[in-house]
Amino acid sequence: MAGRQGAGETTFAAAGMIAVYAAIIGFTDNFVRVIAAEAGLWQFHATRTVMAIGLLLAVARPFGLRLAARNKAAVLARSGIHGLAMVIYFGALAFLPVALVAAGLFTAPIFVLLIERFAYGARIGPFRILAVAIGFVGVILVLGPEAMRGASIPALLPVLAGALYALGNVATRRWCPQESAETLLAGFFLALGVAGAIGMVVLSLAPVAVPQGTEGFLMRGPVWPTSGFWIWTFVQAAGSLLGVGLMVRAYQVADATRVSVFEYVILPASALWSWALWGESLPAVAIAGMTLIVAAGVMIALRARSVPA
Repeated sequence: MAGRQGAGETTFAAAGMIAVYAAIIGFTDNFVRVIAAEAGLWQFHATRTVMAIGLLLAVARPFGLRLAARNKAAVLARSGIHGLAMVIYFGALAFLPVALVAAGLFTAPIFVLLIERFAYGARIGPFRILAVAIGFVGVILVLGPEAMRGASIPALLPVLAGALYALGNVATRRWCPQESAETLLAGFFLALGVAGAIGMVVLSLAPVAVPQGTEGFLMRGPVWPTSGFWIWTFVQAAGSLLGVGLMVRAYQVADATRVSVFEYVILPASALWSWALWGESLPAVAIAGMTLIVAAGVMIALRARSVPA
């Protein structure tokens, strides 16, 4: 009985962490469009990593944070997997519709179920399977019908990103249970920073024609940005440190197949911030999708409170 209560308590704690994570990331990601108007993705990643690591080092001693890895190989592998997932995700935005790319990434909870079941022999109850299915239907409704169009070989890239993201999330609990959240956070940012630095070097040595504004985000090499870039990249770095840190901790304290469903709430959170910040409204079908996403998370949370699903 105590075990069941413990599972429910940790699942609720993880749900709370993911809710705060979604609220923070939904806010900060809405300002990527401001950054993308003048700078490139690779410069953004590299700059954000320098800022994030600087902030981590600044608060490490006062708050007693442990940044050194206990299992360097495991942390390196997890960081590389998550970093590669994000590189593929953003790279696919260069030639695929945003909705299709996002839909591919949000297949991650399905892959979490498959990895946990077939790689680790975890028992996956029908409630979690149903919750993932309901959440994914909600994602499709939020993204719109265009998310289901354009299926092709290149369209498999976002799905690959979703699979790698899922593997990284499983690795958080399976490979790195003794690591601190700040250690994994530092590894994640360093992986993206290395990718950003490589992208900047490549585009400096072999520049390509870059469209003006946000359309040139992925192809733009290093530029001398304005103060707006520095301000909003710092907001991104600080927000990501807190938000992603909470997400990492959620995967450490609760079962990955449960936590992965809660991550669906990022889409409604981003949409609500888009409405609040930019006045962008959503159609009724998207609101229905948000309802399904919330329902999926509630199903998992309530089920975990009584019986391990």
